[in-house]
Amino acid sequence: MDLSIVIPLIDEAESLPELTAWIGKVMNENHYSYEIIYVDDGSSDNSWEVIEQLRSKNPNIKGIKFQRNYGKSAGLNEGFRAATGDVVITMDADLQDSPDEIPELRRMILEDGFDMVSGWKKKRHDNTFTKNIPSKFFNAVTRTMSGIKLHDFNCGLKAYKSRTVKGIEVYGEMHRYIPVLAKWSGFKKIGEKVVEHRARKYGKSKFGLRRFINGFLDLLSISFVGRFSKRPMHFFGLWGTIFFMIGLGIAIYLVISKIIDSNFTLTNKPGFYLALTSLVIGMQLFLAGFIGELVSRNSPFRNTYLVEKKTGL
Repeated sequence: MDLSIVIPLIDEAESLPELTAWIGKVMNENHYSYEIIYVDDGSSDNSWEVIEQLRSKNPNIKGIKFQRNYGKSAGLNEGFRAATGDVVITMDADLQDSPDEIPELRRMILEDGFDMVSGWKKKRHDNTFTKNIPSKFFNAVTRTMSGIKLHDFNCGLKAYKSRTVKGIEVYGEMHRYIPVLAKWSGFKKIGEKVVEHRARKYGKSKFGLRRFINGFLDLLSISFVGRFSKRPMHFFGLWGTIFFMIGLGIAIYLVISKIIDSNFTLTNKPGFYLALTSLVIGMQLFLAGFIGELVSRNSPFRNTYLVEKKTGL
């Protein structure tokens, strides 16, 4: 299979026939063997019925239907698990992503050797206040924190090697940070391509302002998990040591002051409570680190590593 095209969707019944015909046209012109995997994320309209109708006419179409809405990340993760193509393409179902970009994205994966290529909607047709400005801010923050030089982390149009999507797990709302997930999994050759962004033709956007708050929290989470998931004591132990030493230093100072001056009252000094608080926080962080190590070392995935090649086995 040359291509697997994974398309998560919710309430996009109107756009599906046109999108399917457009993809089919591009595939036939380039003589690709392909599959389209539609993942219906609990649509309340007749999206699933449309998918079944399209499937009856085109055997290259596959469908996955969720019992309820689980989010775009869950849709992508299930689509990745089902994909069988050498190159996997993801795109949105709202016709804002152009299937005409697919051949060049595939070429960059196969010929230029990228593990993944992310689209960059350099010229957008979204609301400037609710989407453009917040997106630029969070893309800048993500570039700084992750070290990945991409302009548009959240672009739905992306291309991947098959082993890339099989080597990552997309959960929560981490679809915004798939390049970061890929980097932490060892896929470091990440490219970017300017892609066409089209105005929405049917329906309305499914995303609100809340996604930016959730996106920032997800970025903090993924940064922590990527760095310390297999060595939590390196984080908690470091900060536990810092707080414990601060508290211990203040306590020693107070005790020495009491020895020198018998009239010195420990409990009347702010330093006493600061020392006590620092010691308690330091011990709690240490305990969190120990618990994290126990969980990590007893995890069934503790020795799961992505192997690039094997020989002589």
